[in-house]
Amino acid sequence: MAVSVVMPALELAQETGKILSWIKKEGDRISKGEPLVEIETDKITFEVEAPADGVLAGVRSAEGEDVPVGRTIAWIVAPGETPPAEEATAAAAVIEQARHAQAGAPPVAAPASGKAAEPVTAKASPKAKRLAKELGIDLSKVHGTGPDGVITTEDVEAVAKAPAPVTAPLSAIARLMAERTTQSWTTTPHFFLVRDVDAGALIEARERAGRDKVTHTDLLVALTAHTLLRHPKLNAHSTGESIEFNPAVNISIAVAVNDGVVTAVIPNASALSLAEIAALRAELTERARSGKLRAQDVAGGTFTISNLGMYGVDAFNAIITPLQAAILAVGRIADRVVPVDGKPGIRPMMTLTLSCDHRVTDGAQAALFLKDLAEAIAQPSLPALDARV
Repeated sequence: MAVSVVMPALELAQETGKILSWIKKEGDRISKGEPLVEIETDKITFEVEAPADGVLAGVRSAEGEDVPVGRTIAWIVAPGETPPAEEATAAAAVIEQARHAQAGAPPVAAPASGKAAEPVTAKASPKAKRLAKELGIDLSKVHGTGPDGVITTEDVEAVAKAPAPVTAPLSAIARLMAERTTQSWTTTPHFFLVRDVDAGALIEARERAGRDKVTHTDLLVALTAHTLLRHPKLNAHSTGESIEFNPAVNISIAVAVNDGVVTAVIPNASALSLAEIAALRAELTERARSGKLRAQDVAGGTFTISNLGMYGVDAFNAIITPLQAAILAVGRIADRVVPVDGKPGIRPMMTLTLSCDHRVTDGAQAALFLKDLAEAIAQPSLPALDARV
């Protein structure tokens, strides 16, 4: 029985994918799980694997072609079998329905009478109607300031003189970011904890490791990953009915790109050396900014760090990434007057803001995590980290 190979969607915001190259060719024998074709989206590049054993046949999309999500691009058939002539469109329909469902668009119902609803005519003076017709202005979009809301010629003239709004289409990344943050903010009960941390020892640790090789973010990834091992609830997520704990600490790092923000993932960060974290973070950042992230680069994150310190931001509240329990927002390191041994002193301080999902953790548990992380930052030469620098 023929099995279709369709253009997949990694996210609901994805509308198309480009065929970069066919790894297998028409007529090749293939096994389930073998890479078939390399796909590129606005966000990442990834390989589509064979969904079944058989022969690749009926290739319908050439290299360089943009293909809508859900469309069949090829078939896997048994030896001697002919691929179907008609293209299956069920996958595309399902994805389109899912997009509408996520957007929350209500269904459009027909009038009960079965007749089309008549348009509402705006109240306007005869002169205003003539002027609107001459200027090509839709009266339904004009606010009337006359008695009982009647539209006057002055109202029409004001609309005619108003500058036209400037619009710009959202990129796929920007749409995806908007959808995910809206989903999280409207469905996840957020609460926030804020703590100021002395970053002097963190600065010294970076100097020891080499400023040109290691960033403050790299150090924070290492310290956060080790701290999460002692606070598994912060490395979990809510299923709606239960809490699902993640077996590994996979730190997502928010990376600014030209038209939005993507989160690249450092998998199993608690088991990596500081040098390995720094090298992988640099590689992911470069791929993100060149639009070459792969599917595995953005999948499986369990906790996110968003650092805006390099932009001069003191502190901010971040929105939790879906399927995570918390996100750490990091502000800049700046000199402040603080108590030092009971006297006023100047220290390099940094503000951390922890956004948490109240379905997974509570204020006391999250505060203990933030306390342990602050202590780790104040003493970053912990054996678990020092041996890896």
